[in-house]
Amino acid sequence: MKREIVESAYEAARERYASLGVDVRAAMERLRGISLSMPCWQADDVSGFENPDGELSGGIQATGNYPGRARNIGELRSDIEKALSLVPGHHRLGLHAIYGDFGGRRVERDEVGPEHFESWIEWAERNSLKLDFNSTSFSHPKSGWLSLANPDDGIRNFWIEHTVRCRAIAEEMGRRQGSPCAMNLWIHDGSKDSTVNRMRYRELLRDSLDRIYAKEYGNVADCIEAKLFGLGAESYTVGSYDFYLAYCVSRGKTVTLDTGHFHPTESIADKISSLLLFMPEVMLHISRPVRWDSDHVPTMNDDTLEIARELVRCGALERVHIALDYFDASINRVGAYVVGMRTVQKCLMQALLEPVEQLRRYEQEGAWFERLALLEECKSLPWSAVWDMFCMLNDVPVGEDYINEVQRYEREVTSKR
Repeated sequence: MKREIVESAYEAARERYASLGVDVRAAMERLRGISLSMPCWQADDVSGFENPDGELSGGIQATGNYPGRARNIGELRSDIEKALSLVPGHHRLGLHAIYGDFGGRRVERDEVGPEHFESWIEWAERNSLKLDFNSTSFSHPKSGWLSLANPDDGIRNFWIEHTVRCRAIAEEMGRRQGSPCAMNLWIHDGSKDSTVNRMRYRELLRDSLDRIYAKEYGNVADCIEAKLFGLGAESYTVGSYDFYLAYCVSRGKTVTLDTGHFHPTESIADKISSLLLFMPEVMLHISRPVRWDSDHVPTMNDDTLEIARELVRCGALERVHIALDYFDASINRVGAYVVGMRTVQKCLMQALLEPVEQLRRYEQEGAWFERLALLEECKSLPWSAVWDMFCMLNDVPVGEDYINEVQRYEREVTSKR
């Protein structure tokens, strides 16, 4: 897009927002300081490097077979670097434990350590990236239908040791990068059909978590992710939202809200203010569920917009970790990265440009018509002109120009895999 077009539209938008008391320059500067945590698993369909050709299990399913999937660490990093070059700002990368640099050897999950992620730490530093981490309880012979809630001590101890080691890896990442590493724990434990031993499994999970978190770390932000249901766990999920909410509040841990892990009619945005009254931080996993937890690429829908608005209205941007959690194997994977990341940023841009002080005055005065009218007018304000300028100032493609860049990368790189 031509620079003069962007600048002309931006000046008009700046004046329009100024008339509502909104400083667009301040909004752009604020957005530039927000780092999103990008999921490494989008580029390779959650395959990892233990057994890249193995099948997914444990409530995980990547659908589609678009050509060009990353097959090794080098290809994965290349795809990530390309995607990030098309997204404004400085961001983070979320790694799962199965993405270690194992040197072609089979390393059991209860044997993983910081040494298997040394090359990731060095690569991240060279690319001005911060790392987050996730334990991996799925796609393993010992996954079964229960991991940390398994009555079999051998299996349960295996997964406890794995997660303990993951926290040690996260501590090393956080220490080296000078920024706490968000260490997320999600397990698939549950039952396909009716369950008569709910309390027992939850007692076991509580004990496992207490053992996992027995050691205190200074560079890890411990996060725990609930789920409503999963493939093969349609009737009962051990780690439900109620269970983890109670556990996190009682143990001083952080709740992870995944946008696909609740009933479709629930508002994730509505939960943020409630949680922040009782805990210092919240973790978000943003995706786009389509009828179930299907982890589609985020789009600018009402749910994502409302989350962004709530973060700004609550003054919670410093207290909420924003991660993305999606994987779509049916489309260009690098393009999926760019669309998802830029979409969440666009939603945050709109939220930062909202004339919230005027809206609050209307609400305080009981001016319901005026509040509703201004909220509706905000939907058609020229936020996209500010977004285009933001992209231009950050030296990334403006508007749809990034499509050509993704296509070129596909012709020159991914199509040859």
